[in-house]
Amino acid sequence: MGESLPLVATDMDIHSYREPLGVTAGIAPFNFPAMIPLWMFPVAISCGNTFVIKPSERVPGNCMMLVEMLSEAGCPPGVVNIIHGSVDTVNFICDAPDIKAISFVGANTAGEHIFTRGSKNGKRVQSNMGAKNHGVIMPDANKTSMLNSLVGAAFGAAGQRCMALSTAVFVGDAKNWLPELKSRAESLNVNAGHISNTDVGPVISPEAKNKIHSLIQSGIDEGAKILLDGRNISVPGYEKGNFVGPTILTDVKPHMKCYTEEIFGPVLVCLTADTLDEALNIINSNPYGNGTAIFTTNGATARKFTHEVQCGNVGVNVPIPVPLPMFSFTGTRGSFLGQNHFYGKQGYHFFTELKTVTQLWKESDATDTKAAVSMPVMR
Repeated sequence: MGESLPLVATDMDIHSYREPLGVTAGIAPFNFPAMIPLWMFPVAISCGNTFVIKPSERVPGNCMMLVEMLSEAGCPPGVVNIIHGSVDTVNFICDAPDIKAISFVGANTAGEHIFTRGSKNGKRVQSNMGAKNHGVIMPDANKTSMLNSLVGAAFGAAGQRCMALSTAVFVGDAKNWLPELKSRAESLNVNAGHISNTDVGPVISPEAKNKIHSLIQSGIDEGAKILLDGRNISVPGYEKGNFVGPTILTDVKPHMKCYTEEIFGPVLVCLTADTLDEALNIINSNPYGNGTAIFTTNGATARKFTHEVQCGNVGVNVPIPVPLPMFSFTGTRGSFLGQNHFYGKQGYHFFTELKTVTQLWKESDATDTKAAVSMPVMR
């Protein structure tokens, strides 16, 4: 199977190539206000498109600085453009006939709306949405490395990232490491993000803080145990800040609200399983499929896990397996809507259209019968 095939018939050739779509757009979230736009517009404009980016209305500054630097680097005016706003701006992007493709990262409610509305208007849409990423801890894991990885992946960025390892499944005797997990989480420094040595900063808004508190309480009300409670933390000088300390819920069951909903905060919910098969069943029964990880020193265990788990980004002893840009970010199931993923080869395909040309040039039509020695001229 080739992209160029000569002589498919006498004097006939076929070749395929990709063309830019035209005007494309991106809608970025608050939690990675620089990184996510860099998943979008560099790929889009490298493929020959122009781009309209809507940064999060909560943190528009990063994106504006990126575009200013792009302009200073020599990018022509109008190639990358910024529009601000909320719901009305999103709907404008979904409806504008000149915009041919939309790249989105954010929560499921917005992502499903954008995918549906944009698709109805004939646009190509890639929608990276929510997650409930599971880390499976096997009894043979490297304990020290695993505990450090789990604490960092669960509570870093205050848990506000779509690849946060927000759920831990302890297999067999691995649950005996929970007290040490608590000890490491307790040692994290909660403070304002601009303060040096801060490990866990605030969440984005009072509403987010209240939602996190509510989901923690729902877990307790449904029978989970709270091993570490970060709801009452007070940061000197920022007593009214949106801070939630590292929180660990244990004895969580799959039917509980704190498990079924994305908390998007520094909360780790912990389940137990007797076997790897049981752990896999827990993960594969969850509707999300963004990412997952396993901690083990057994290659056969890792191989079984990577082959059978139904998630797009899989880590083996890597807690947050976000692919490098030469690959593609490959969330699946309830975490993604669309046909082509972000960046890498998938991103190149998303921002281009395939064209195939079949051409016939009969050899008998060739007119030059001798070498031309004069200067070439237009005919």
